[in-house]
Amino acid sequence: MDDFSRKILPFTLPLFWFSLTFLGGILLAAALPPLSLRRWLLLAAVSLFLGLGLAAIRRVSTKSSAGESPPPAFIPPHLFFPLAAVFLFLGAARYQAAQPDVTPFFIGWYNDREYELLVTGTLTEPPDYRDTYTNLKIQVERVDTGASRPLTVSGLLLAKVPAGDSYTYGERVRLRGHLETPPENEEFSYRQYLALHGIHAYMPDAVATHIPLGKFGGNPALAALYAFKEHSLQTIYRIFPDPEASLLAGILLGVDTGMSKPLQQAFKDTGAAHIIAISGFNIAIIAALFVSVFGRLLGKRRGALAAFAGIALYTLLVGADAAVVRAAIMGGFALFARQTGRRVNGLNMLALVAGIMAAMNPLVLWDVGFQLSFAATLGLVLYADPFTQAFVRVASRVLPSDRARELADPVGEYVLFTLAAQLTTLPIMAYHFGRISLVSFIANPFILPVQPAVMLLAGAALLLAMLYLPLGKLAAWIALPFASYTIRAVEFFDRMPNRVIVLGEFSLLFVVLFYAVLFAWTFTGFRLMRKSALKPIPLLAGILVLTALTWRAAFALPDGKLHLFVLDVGSADTFLIETPRGRWILVNGGGKISSLSDSLGRRLAPGARHLDWLVVASTQENQLSALPRVLDRYPPSRVLWSGNKEASYESRRLRAYLTEKEIPVFLAEEGQRLDLGNGAFLDILSVTPRGAVLFLRWNAFTALLPVGMNFDALDTLQTRAKAEGWSPLSVLLLADSGYAPLSPPSWVHALQPRLVLLDVAADDPRGMPSRAALQAAEGYPLLRTDESGWIHITTDGENMWIEIAHPLKGISP
Repeated sequence: MDDFSRKILPFTLPLFWFSLTFLGGILLAAALPPLSLRRWLLLAAVSLFLGLGLAAIRRVSTKSSAGESPPPAFIPPHLFFPLAAVFLFLGAARYQAAQPDVTPFFIGWYNDREYELLVTGTLTEPPDYRDTYTNLKIQVERVDTGASRPLTVSGLLLAKVPAGDSYTYGERVRLRGHLETPPENEEFSYRQYLALHGIHAYMPDAVATHIPLGKFGGNPALAALYAFKEHSLQTIYRIFPDPEASLLAGILLGVDTGMSKPLQQAFKDTGAAHIIAISGFNIAIIAALFVSVFGRLLGKRRGALAAFAGIALYTLLVGADAAVVRAAIMGGFALFARQTGRRVNGLNMLALVAGIMAAMNPLVLWDVGFQLSFAATLGLVLYADPFTQAFVRVASRVLPSDRARELADPVGEYVLFTLAAQLTTLPIMAYHFGRISLVSFIANPFILPVQPAVMLLAGAALLLAMLYLPLGKLAAWIALPFASYTIRAVEFFDRMPNRVIVLGEFSLLFVVLFYAVLFAWTFTGFRLMRKSALKPIPLLAGILVLTALTWRAAFALPDGKLHLFVLDVGSADTFLIETPRGRWILVNGGGKISSLSDSLGRRLAPGARHLDWLVVASTQENQLSALPRVLDRYPPSRVLWSGNKEASYESRRLRAYLTEKEIPVFLAEEGQRLDLGNGAFLDILSVTPRGAVLFLRWNAFTALLPVGMNFDALDTLQTRAKAEGWSPLSVLLLADSGYAPLSPPSWVHALQPRLVLLDVAADDPRGMPSRAALQAAEGYPLLRTDESGWIHITTDGENMWIEIAHPLKGISP
């Protein structure tokens, strides 16, 4: 076979073209005015009969002229176009069949009504817990409009309910609220995103009520799988600190909601977001592991079947989104081909998998994850081998040929393959997100090599911990440096200037032209192959683990100084105090679970998975809502409580949690003192129904934290400050996120603070800070968490050092 035939042959195979025409039919039906399902099927039938008729006529004419029948062909050339038309119309019919039939018996019928609805249904997935709310995916059973008897209604509904309550897969709930059509704007279509998952109704203000003793509405097998996933997630947070735990939750279980938003954005800006999401890279590692383990235990054929089943279960476990399903199906085909001794053509397999997924859900073609996964795989199929061969040719000019080929494996795996995938995903990224990462070409070669170790070692630690927790914790110490390196590397490259180019609105026409030019150039001279993965070097990995563990342990040792961290967790006065002797005290918790967990995980020592004290200095809801779930990961030894425990739902929930966990709770009293060691103290100056006023002091360093301040306490403390000579104060916190009446100018000027702190969110719902509070602080160095992020104050009792998260945004004193 000549070189031209080898290049063109993959594109002449019918499987490739029929898959593409099926996908084209879906796009055709979406672009044209709606046509009934019956008409699309009729067009497909006409095309089929036309093709069969042409085949019969050609067979008769050929037989009469030659005297005998020709040898049968797999797809005769004269049948190709009629069959392609059949697949085109079948694709259009599949798209039309996926469109909902909006009648009074479908939940979408009740969207955008002015009145509230009472909806009864069953949770079809585990709840999606977020910082300030919870998403519930509900299979609707009944709708009560109040005008008549409840109607039996079908369809899926997404409900947004307040945070704080717990739900389980399969339980029945009753929702009250307004139904809406999912919103969309120029930047993002939530409507299209939810439609991909079969959801056509949205209740953003839902209030949920549990239906007691309701019949279980889920699948028992899925319930067991989800329970295993939840237990796995809790175990990850027990053996790993945050943010490493949240990263590993995304890598191993597909749960990426635990990561703080700044860290998630850092992964996006450095082009490393594919590491968090389960993708073909993760599935390839899992598949190789399953084949190796099951093949040795069960034999080649049974091991392959077990590996295929393992891949399917893992796909369900991590959520079965489009990218995971694509990778799982391709992995299954690869296993089948391996067992049957067949060679797999990458383009044919990719097109077939896309056709299968579109047949299951035609809307998957509009899913960004599917598009990126498909494009990345296409880039590897088309360009991985040509790029590697080009590297070998160039390297052979300065190195021996054998050495150049050896070097091509690691360079190809971590540089050239990444370049190949990014080449084909670049237009999609630009179109959907209006920005592209320049630093990704540099960052990925530094980040990707450790990912197999991250996944395998962390996965092994998780399994061991689920069998025997102390053994899992020991194994976690080996896996931790690789996860820590991943995060630190991402944050390092995220600090580089000009790392992202913001393009704004990107033309779809340019995307089409880009691919047209790229593929026209490609199919003139490339052969299509892929290289195998580089195996890790055990000795080097051991040295890296030992070095990372040693340095991390060294940096975690107490330095004899007092550290005050003002955490950026919303409009909440939340502080983490490290004493000179290495004890940890958390004051309040804020309302953002992911941010609080991330902050604690970054600052607590690797082995310090607990707090010495939790100080509840305010019982307001925004000060406490993140605590119960985070305290599961970082339990306190003791709790000092101030304020009315009935002040909010969150305070009652926290008290119930502490009682359940049997954590000792002490009521704060005015004049109480916590000894922090080396002469440092945390004093309770005042206790009010709102909470407590705290005073942190160590020799010449003083910090006043009026978290639970009220007007009576303000009057008393103004007199006391003058009598005891608190001025000049080292640090003063503006009370209640900058509420002016509790931070009057006379109070601030009397204290003469060297530094004023303001703990407030950029989107504070009350509009804090007030202008009057900011005016009261004029003339003093002011640091705000909404501008500077977290604030770190270090003191030796005499001097004070300050570090902030965003020096370019805030004021660096």
